[in-house]
Amino acid sequence: MLPPSPIAAAKRLLFKGIFFLVTLCTLARGEARAAEYTIAVIPKGTINEYWKSIHAGAVKASREFKREGVTVNILWKGPLKEDDREGQIQVVENFLTGNVNGVVLAPLDSKALVAPVETAIQSGVPVVIIDSGLESQDYVSFVATDNFKGGQKAADRLGEVMGGQGKCILLRYEEGSASTEQREAGFLDELTKKFRAIKIISSDQHAGATRDTAYQAGQNLLNRFGNEVTGIFTPNESTCAGMVLAVKDAGLDGKVKHVGFDSDGALLDALKAGELQGLVVQDPFQMGYIGVKTMVDSLKGDKVEKKIDTPVQIVTKENLEDPAIKALINPPLDEYLK
Repeated sequence: MLPPSPIAAAKRLLFKGIFFLVTLCTLARGEARAAEYTIAVIPKGTINEYWKSIHAGAVKASREFKREGVTVNILWKGPLKEDDREGQIQVVENFLTGNVNGVVLAPLDSKALVAPVETAIQSGVPVVIIDSGLESQDYVSFVATDNFKGGQKAADRLGEVMGGQGKCILLRYEEGSASTEQREAGFLDELTKKFRAIKIISSDQHAGATRDTAYQAGQNLLNRFGNEVTGIFTPNESTCAGMVLAVKDAGLDGKVKHVGFDSDGALLDALKAGELQGLVVQDPFQMGYIGVKTMVDSLKGDKVEKKIDTPVQIVTKENLEDPAIKALINPPLDEYLK
């Protein structure tokens, strides 16, 4: 058999080279597809600044991954108000048919969201829980404040400003919300152990999910106990805002010490005006950031912690100008949510 001509040999080498390049390109496209994730981030609600801060933190994480060559698409959707359990369940279920790689969820109810989360996991969609607990251990990670400890900090602050004596009210948030229930439990535990001269005259009333319902509940409590109450604790932004208005309308400004949980512009103004004596402030921006980062790291095969604590700070009128406090209460929302 005659050896191949130089032209035929060159053609064969050229063909092999083209085939090799096509293979490399195909592999590169596969790697690019593997380095792209779609993450659904589902808050309890979408109105309050707290949830906007979580959204901004999630966007920050996605931008950092992009700089590393990993595309992370954030799908942000949740119920409008924080009492719409069925609405949040529907959001979770809808995302399971939308080809997402993972879910970052702040469960509105620690029990009602168990079934949809377990369905997601069984369908091959991993879940990171943020902000509030779930009565399940099947999630990838739980990123949240130590809410019991946050409640204890609130009790310490209220006991201090009450001078260790008097009568106080706890206006609870809403049944089924694990985060606020832990805050309420921590508050009661610390106050009863450390400030025995303070009497708790009401701790069984719930405010509901909005400022309006909290205002109404606050009015009812002050109509009943206004002549004797000297201290109040409210365990989230809406309960705090509603109670601030109720105290003002009852003419009890300056007579009642009030410590709340979470912050927004209106609550910080109330703090500056002396209508609040303290706010236990979380870092929702960091919570959203860590939630997305943990989800993507897990999808990439990296080891992640099962429980990640995001600390809280006591914000008072006296420390508002501290640089660390200013950074905490003024997250860069405009930078990430434009």
